Amino acid sequence: MRTTYLEPIVTEEDRMIQQLVRDFVEKEIMPVRQQIDDDKEHVIVRGILQGLTSLGLQRAIIPPKYGGMGVSRMVPFCLIYEELARGDSGIAIAAGCTSWCWQPAVVAGNEAILQRYAPRFCGGELQMGCFAITEPEGGCDIENPDLHGRTISTTAKLDGDEWVINGAKRFPSNAGVAQLYCVVCTTDPNLGDEGTALIYVPSPTEGLSFGRFENKAGMEGDRNCDIYFDNVRVPKDHRAAGPGMDAALFRVALTGGRTGTAAYAVGNAQATFEKVLDFTKNRVVAGKPIREHSICAGILADIAIGIETARAYFMNIAYMCDHPETYGLPNSDFMLSRASIAKVYACDMAVMVTNRAMELMGSYGYMKEYDVEKYWRDCKVLQLVEGGAQLGRLDIMRDYYV
Repeated sequence: MRTTYLEPIVTEEDRMIQQLVRDFVEKEIMPVRQQIDDDKEHVIVRGILQGLTSLGLQRAIIPPKYGGMGVSRMVPFCLIYEELARGDSGIAIAAGCTSWCWQPAVVAGNEAILQRYAPRFCGGELQMGCFAITEPEGGCDIENPDLHGRTISTTAKLDGDEWVINGAKRFPSNAGVAQLYCVVCTTDPNLGDEGTALIYVPSPTEGLSFGRFENKAGMEGDRNCDIYFDNVRVPKDHRAAGPGMDAALFRVALTGGRTGTAAYAVGNAQATFEKVLDFTKNRVVAGKPIREHSICAGILADIAIGIETARAYFMNIAYMCDHPETYGLPNSDFMLSRASIAKVYACDMAVMVTNRAMELMGSYGYMKEYDVEKYWRDCKVLQLVEGGAQLGRLDIMRDYYV
């Protein structure tokens, strides 16, 4: 992929990391990407995630003081996740959600969480994190800033020096397989943002249990299931920060999550583009390759335009996240709006790209051995996560309404 035009944003070190991950994807994911959906026990997936652990991705976000790498910029993470999603976006999400889980504790500088759990994540053995947000009752309401946490039904009550958590979560990535959960709770829904609490729960913990793994249309590289909290007790210092601050950290996570999902979507689209370029080069119709016909070249041009503009935009937002002194904090309406633009646009683009690629490939497009149908299924899932396409649009407009 020729992406050197992003040099003002991307450093030479970022390029080296990107190339390292690209080489890993070519060697470890591309040869088995057709097998991932059938890997019900996640033997292949865990092997790939263990390989990424060996590369250092698992400990990238954790400060060096605790054995991590201290990577705090969004730009390199977005480059990494686009490359991983080019191989398999489910695996990209499984890897990315571990960093996402750690983000509030790292940003808050929570010594209790970092001292207790970071060394384990900085070792050589695969560990996974989960950011548990969505609930069975209200769905994406929890991610709606206008509701200020008042619809959160998972409760956390102080009992002496311990939080007692009760409730349930639905669909979180890495559910049932993670060793550490960042759980969005409320101490009192009437308090709004002041009651929103991000509380860390290790697994196993008494009272923490899980439902069956979901049977999905795509994204099988990522595990999802219900999580149940039945009087789960964790120490008081397992709250990320405190009243008001946790709500701000949650909005930071939403901004970062939507920017990262845009990278996943572009990775899907890029992989599809590479497949359809190769197909239309070698498939001959009416005496010449498909891509030499003007109508087909026009479709390929639309695909290229979509990918290039979506990549340029989400990288711009990643850069803005890395420079709050210029663009404001990531928890602002402005930054959440721009990150939502990146996510909505990139996901809509990826759905368009896979649809148009199938049109160019005809029946070959939905044959599994040609891979495009996999990206077609996966990118539709990406379009629907993190509140779906419509909440994202509402979040976009909130900043413009002010």
